[in-house]
Amino acid sequence: MPVLSDIPGRVLLVGAGKMGGAMLEGWLGLGLDPAKAAVIDPGPPPEVAALLEGRGVALNPLNGGPPSVMVVAVKPQVAPEVLAKVAPLAGADTLVVSVMAGRTLAFLESVFPAGTAVVRSIPNTPAAIGRGVTVAVANDAVTDVQRRIADALLRATGGVEWVEDEDMIDLATAVSGSGPAYVFLLAEELAKAGAAAGLPADLADRLARQTVAGAGELIARSGIEPGVLRQNVTSPNGTTAAALAVLMDANRGFGPLLAEAVAAAARRSRELAG
Repeated sequence: MPVLSDIPGRVLLVGAGKMGGAMLEGWLGLGLDPAKAAVIDPGPPPEVAALLEGRGVALNPLNGGPPSVMVVAVKPQVAPEVLAKVAPLAGADTLVVSVMAGRTLAFLESVFPAGTAVVRSIPNTPAAIGRGVTVAVANDAVTDVQRRIADALLRATGGVEWVEDEDMIDLATAVSGSGPAYVFLLAEELAKAGAAAGLPADLADRLARQTVAGAGELIARSGIEPGVLRQNVTSPNGTTAAALAVLMDANRGFGPLLAEAVAAAARRSRELAG
């Protein structure tokens, strides 16, 4: 796998919001030469602007040849307008990596010159702290070397999973892309339930936050299947078993609700992709 310091030419980041800024910070931390990085953004957030100034990364460069890689991290609704302006900056050998939701390979290929190597990816919000996961798919023009470069860039914010079928991106969006919101909702509702049961609201909130965060870290560190971890903490006829009898009800429990939620998110992802 190539390291970021080995990427030839420039890496041009289009859009330096929360996701783009997190990626840039990760790249620089992993050894990308600031002189080989550039950002196009009319008004980056203050923390990103400070990073650019502090590390000497060019902002809105007016010259320079085509970049080796162009990473598109703008909001999907402004993509047509923004990409119409930046597409001419790409060269015949430029790799385009998109982290936009809902914008397909076909859309990206229609904006850039014919034969452009394009990777479509969907990260999630924990990428902002380097704990994200990104699902990616490449078009037929992407070479093995370009795929490894894209992988190295995307891994700056967490793990990367590659799929060969673009349809899998919609399903991944429903699981990992939208998934953090499901976990946040769990923490939110657990705190509310604790308060309703009689705990002081601030204590219930702290307990819920730390419980969700700690359980997630245990999954990450232990390598044990979540189902086994659940069984390990469930004593027969105990308090956890009583709660799980409700949450695992075949008709109104967590499983059927999540299945319905993931299906709804995947359906909406397909609709947005048009």
